[in-house]
Amino acid sequence: MKWADYGISAVKYNSTDTHIEKVRVHLDNGDTLEPASEWLRTDVISALEKGKTFVTIIEDAGKWAKGQKVHIIPVDNAEYIRTDTNNTASNNLDKLPKF
Repeated sequence: MKWADYGISAVKYNSTDTHIEKVRVHLDNGDTLEPASEWLRTDVISALEKGKTFVTIIEDAGKWAKGQKVHIIPVDNAEYIRTDTNNTASNNLDKLPKF
């Protein structure tokens, strides 16, 4: 079952751990997920603006589970990627592992 165009499995934050710099993205083929590639946060925002869909994905016992839908939330002239719709000036993708 296809969850979205892409799944996000991990995040890399900046040196102060406040903003996401990169994420690990997997193409969702419907029955399988492709191996991860690293995308900049700005690339995810660009894809979302073009109508692509993203969900967080969590690995559990060797299988992927669907997490939450990812949204762009604009706050104070900046765009953040979040799984909730709070207008908070930070990125929030559940509690995905860091890389």
